[in-house]
Amino acid sequence: MTKTYAALLRGINVSGHRKVPMAELRELLEGLGHDGVRTYLQSGNAVFSTASGAGEDELKDALEDAIEERFGFRVDCLVRDGDYLAAVAEACPFPAADLEGKQLHAVYYSGPADPERFAAIDREAYLPEEFALGDRVLYLYAPDGLGRSKLSEAVSRPSVVKGLVATARNWNTVLKLVEMTREESTREE
Repeated sequence: MTKTYAALLRGINVSGHRKVPMAELRELLEGLGHDGVRTYLQSGNAVFSTASGAGEDELKDALEDAIEERFGFRVDCLVRDGDYLAAVAEACPFPAADLEGKQLHAVYYSGPADPERFAAIDREAYLPEEFALGDRVLYLYAPDGLGRSKLSEAVSRPSVVKGLVATARNWNTVLKLVEMTREESTREE
């Protein structure tokens, strides 16, 4: 059975560093045997389908290894299936439809976003910014955008996210990846 996934690459194509051209990323994913490969933006978002039966971690490991072999540096990746991405969007505790995409972010994690990790953060001190936890995700409301967010800095401190790979996407990208994985799933049927 074919399943559709999104690959979320962390920290590529930022200020000219760790360049991974999207055309080459598509070729690389196709070379790994994946179908329907499409990318979104230059920040490391790819959608693909596979009938390999491999799980998210196996797909992630293969992609990280292939990127290192092709480009000469290691890139942390997260691979999530389309159902998970849709569930994250549907579970958003903030009024996403009423906000600009730059005001709301999903920070995807490689493992559980345990509340204990974030317990020391004084939420009142960061208002009107807020965050909420979900299934391997942190929803971040930053009304002035991520670049000016003090709460973003607090929730991403090494002491908070130790042992996790984290990568953030604004809400427009979250919704686009849901749309792309749905389109690819529909194409397979």
